[in-house]
Amino acid sequence: MNQLLRFSVTICILVLSFTNAMAQHIPTVTWDSQSLLIDGHRVCPVMGEIHYSRIPADEWADEVRKMKEGGVTMIATYLFWNHIEEQEGIFRWDGQRSLRNFLEVCKKEQMPVVLRLGPFCHGEVRNGGIPDWVFAKGCKLREQNPVFLGLVETLYRQIFTQVQGLQWKDGGPVIAAQFDNEYHGRGEYLMALKQIALKIGFDLPFYTRTGWPELRTPVPFGEMLPLYGDYADGFWDKEVTEGCGNYYKAFNFKGFRSSTAIGTDLLGKQEEKLNEGDEQYPYFTCELGGGMATAYHRRPYIYPEDAYSMALVKLGSGSNLLGYYMYHGGTNPEGLLHTMNECQTSPGTANNDLPVMTYDFQAPLGEFGQTYPQYYMLRPLHLFMHDWGETLAPMEASFPAPQDLKKGEDTQLRWAIRSAKGEDASAFIFVNNYERFHKLSAKKNVQLEACGVKLPKLTVPSGCMAIFPVNVDGIRYATAQLVARRDGKVYMMQVPGIPSTICMTNGKTLKNVRPRGTRNPIYDNIYLITKAEAERLFLSEEEETKSIALAAEKVKEAGPLRTIVKGRAKVAEAPSEQDWQQAAVYRIQIPAPDKAGVGASLLSISYRGDCARLYANGHLIADNFYYGRPFLYGLWRLPENCSQLELRILPLQPDAPVYLPREADKTAGEQVYNVEIIQKKDI
Repeated sequence: MNQLLRFSVTICILVLSFTNAMAQHIPTVTWDSQSLLIDGHRVCPVMGEIHYSRIPADEWADEVRKMKEGGVTMIATYLFWNHIEEQEGIFRWDGQRSLRNFLEVCKKEQMPVVLRLGPFCHGEVRNGGIPDWVFAKGCKLREQNPVFLGLVETLYRQIFTQVQGLQWKDGGPVIAAQFDNEYHGRGEYLMALKQIALKIGFDLPFYTRTGWPELRTPVPFGEMLPLYGDYADGFWDKEVTEGCGNYYKAFNFKGFRSSTAIGTDLLGKQEEKLNEGDEQYPYFTCELGGGMATAYHRRPYIYPEDAYSMALVKLGSGSNLLGYYMYHGGTNPEGLLHTMNECQTSPGTANNDLPVMTYDFQAPLGEFGQTYPQYYMLRPLHLFMHDWGETLAPMEASFPAPQDLKKGEDTQLRWAIRSAKGEDASAFIFVNNYERFHKLSAKKNVQLEACGVKLPKLTVPSGCMAIFPVNVDGIRYATAQLVARRDGKVYMMQVPGIPSTICMTNGKTLKNVRPRGTRNPIYDNIYLITKAEAERLFLSEEEETKSIALAAEKVKEAGPLRTIVKGRAKVAEAPSEQDWQQAAVYRIQIPAPDKAGVGASLLSISYRGDCARLYANGHLIADNFYYGRPFLYGLWRLPENCSQLELRILPLQPDAPVYLPREADKTAGEQVYNVEIIQKKDI
């Protein structure tokens, strides 16, 4: 008995020792011209931007988990300087400003983090994140000025106190850092920032910068990976018309990595030109529009297809890291000296007026963690990148369709190929028959081909977006899309409007196959599922949607209309605090939190007006620039014992110099249509 006990104890010790050794293994992270490599294996990460200081700390864990469930495998977050040091010399790392606590959450969830350190971030924060007091120093900003760099070193040292022990080499989540943002000066400045960080103790697998605009002088090769982006629309455009700018290019497959549409308010007209040598880096993105913010003068309405199409196009064009800005919206924290939103009257980055509080961004996960349709629409793409990333990453992109299509061009199909080299090489064929604001026609008798393999002739429906495999996992070709490969099972998604034909390399061909769900294979280990099933694959069942109707009692009519003037950026100015005194006022009674789960629900206000604000006990808690979607608020954030809210709405004015999307009711005046409590977070 004693010998058996000793043997059992020995086995337990060995198992525990092996487990601890495995737990202490820190994967190596390297990169080459194609991709990131984790322990030597190529990966295609999905990076989602979330700003920790824009979300209450007690919500971080749930929101990071939701990002993981959406297929995000890496997090990016800005460090807004004025969130940390609004008053000179007083650093705040408390509550939702605690970077260390956020990183601990990410470590627990095994989520790598890219820190976008600034000092300039933008992010639609006042002055791009640079505190007002820095401007009072009178020194030149964002260049090799010793006074400014001294301030930055103090900032970086403070950030490092939060990061120390949580870097990748320590088994922590911090895998990389970005220096400054959208910088177009001399590369020596970016290198000066990196040298400061290294001197302090930052020691990370790689470092990044935004690859736009072109630098005046380059950064030495290998010092910082350039990351790119694209958006479907932009609040920053000064035009107040639909479809302005050249955002349409984001829906065309092309070899050019960057965008000429990002930040035109700050950067001006941009040419399709990269720094010499940038093509030797892997093709990564950090700002692929998961949605878009609303400025006062321009309020784009983003469709889920916009986000999905751009992501698919970037992947088909050769990108091996899709980074979404934003993936999760947020709410600006309250400042001690001023509001934290970008506005025309601030010392810097003053080209747009943004809401005081909301930064929902129409992102896959919104301001309160609510899921917009693109959250689910993007999941199959993310699962595919995770499970076939090692196959996809070394594949080169080629472009059988022209890369210089004009806006709304509809004479031919947009498609691209990612393919490997060699006999019977693998490939993926990417198809995008979608462009924002343009209903592209169905393309008939389309013959797609890759690596010498021809697919059956197809009619590609209007709006169709798809990825077809060639010579992958025993599949010669398929007119269905690979989604996931788990536990020996391969899940494929039927592309809406296209008959599913699957030809195996063993000669077996399945024609016009219908989806059979996740329990019944169509052949061997292959399962064909619907688009709806693919979007929620591996997710638990959703609860039934419920709502509670509330009344909005009007207690004050709107006063005289304000005169809308254009600010120094020559776009319409948002209402002042004095203007809000003339708003129409409604009262909304909120049921007790314990009634039918009210405390964990969203308040949804459907209304028409110019903009609206919500107050609790006389304190501003939420705001909204009207653009056709409901005004939302997470009731769990209400102050204790608050049972009544005040809603203020300023009327829409005829012929205001403001872009409202086609979904918005442009009738002059204001009106509340519906107020309800939604007991789920899908919008």
